[in-house]
Amino acid sequence: MTLELTSCTYAYSRRKQAVLDDFSYRLPAGLTVLLGPNGAGKSTLLKIAASVVRPKRGSVTFGDLPSTAKPFRQAVAWMPQNITAMPGLTAREHVAYVGWLKGMNRSDAWRAARRALARVELSDQADTRTTSLSGGQLRRVGVAAALVHEARVLLLDEPTAGMDPRQRRVFRDLLRNLTDDVSVLMSTHDVADLAEEADHVSVLSRGRVLHSGTADTFLAHAPAGTAPGRLAEGAYSALLPLQE
Repeated sequence: MTLELTSCTYAYSRRKQAVLDDFSYRLPAGLTVLLGPNGAGKSTLLKIAASVVRPKRGSVTFGDLPSTAKPFRQAVAWMPQNITAMPGLTAREHVAYVGWLKGMNRSDAWRAARRALARVELSDQADTRTTSLSGGQLRRVGVAAALVHEARVLLLDEPTAGMDPRQRRVFRDLLRNLTDDVSVLMSTHDVADLAEEADHVSVLSRGRVLHSGTADTFLAHAPAGTAPGRLAEGAYSALLPLQE
């Protein structure tokens, strides 16, 4: 099953220009990095894909499921950039609460929370209050909360923002371990953030897709002679002038 946006148009108000206009996008399997400058429409794309907001025109589906269906919202999970610690709740309680909000009964949510925390390597922090967790740990709690109801698609909005290099490395390894059975779409401002480790790379600018393909086809846009460690930056810089 595939998450797909078809001919979607969305504006934040009637008087504002559409952020996405007649926009179509099909999410491939595995890990896809979504690159683009500020205002490109990345967050809007993720919100529409997660059915957080609905397009004025067009459709969003996961296989045969429309975005208005409850099974769609159970299969597709969205993690915003800012994860708010819930005062008084432990990591496991936080994750279980999200499962309950998604329609799970309390006992199932409690058991699933333990499994979800194990998937993000936070079993040892299950009983720690979320207000005592580090920023990187709190983001992993956010991923666990997105996975607790057995989501098939994970949409991440700038999940590595503010992380130090070690936290980024842990988070990258976590995502790689998830993509055997979960499709991940992760937006970022950091052009090198997973671009050379992702299965696919999509580049968005001014509400239009400039590139959507494998990581190798993305990196092939880098000019000849680009240093190996700067291929992602070179490819990104080569693509953007097409819209400027």
